[in-house]
Amino acid sequence: MKSQKLLDKLLAVGELIHATEPTGDDLAFHHSLLCSLCLPRRAIPVREFLRQAGEGWLHVQAGVLDLDDGPILQPIPFGPVARLALIWICTIARRTNSREILIGHSAAEFLTMLGFDKQGRRYCTLRQQLHALAACRLQAGFRGRTVNETVIKRIDAWLPAARSQRATWPRSLVLDAEFFDELVQHSVPLDARALHALRGSALTLDIYIWLAHRLHRLNHRPLWLPWRTVKLQFGSDYEGKHGHGDFCVSFKLALRKVLIVYPAARVNVQRGGIELRQSPPPVPTRSCLPVKAPSPVAQETA
Repeated sequence: MKSQKLLDKLLAVGELIHATEPTGDDLAFHHSLLCSLCLPRRAIPVREFLRQAGEGWLHVQAGVLDLDDGPILQPIPFGPVARLALIWICTIARRTNSREILIGHSAAEFLTMLGFDKQGRRYCTLRQQLHALAACRLQAGFRGRTVNETVIKRIDAWLPAARSQRATWPRSLVLDAEFFDELVQHSVPLDARALHALRGSALTLDIYIWLAHRLHRLNHRPLWLPWRTVKLQFGSDYEGKHGHGDFCVSFKLALRKVLIVYPAARVNVQRGGIELRQSPPPVPTRSCLPVKAPSPVAQETA
């Protein structure tokens, strides 16, 4: 029953997206570098994470954050909350064209931006992932070139209520200057309605963002990707004897959901892999702020 209700909501959003182009608050933006090279989907017990996609790679290193009493180790950011928090940080920066951005007057307001309800556990997850994003370091490489990135230059710690008279939501943060400049030049427009509909799964978000970045840049010849290539990019955490088969099943289920809210995407699942064909982007060029072509290091070459 619950899964059917979720499917019905997804279908309703898909119909809305098919009928109306995104405008205003429906527009979101993401850094092109992170559209093909994603954060881990689950918590990992180590402090470094490496993901490859074609000739590109992303290395994430966990950092430390001052939580009012000195440096505290933070984890690698992971999961749908980390993804959506980063996307909305990028979105606010693009909308305001400023490195110093207001992320909401309260945690509840920011959770609403992300499309989540305001249950107590959401606040705990958001706090953990926001701190992890603020502390981490990113490195990306493509064909002999390495780029070092820090996303957030400055943020005040979000202290829980037990540590002070009331919880201290940071309200604003400052993006790193180089990351902001890259974002302005190479951001990818997304439909926030689709992001909200897919918010429960990191894999569906990853597939949607990847297709939004990839499909419209294809030429008129179809691109064939065997399952082993797809798994290298999206399924590094599927291991063991049945890892390959489990990944293929999970990917197909996630892709079906993505295609509901990205109806213009031309993707076919075939025996042995998937076929991509040139498709319109989810946000037509006329609907979004001017953005430039993706940088070479962010190009996905699978």
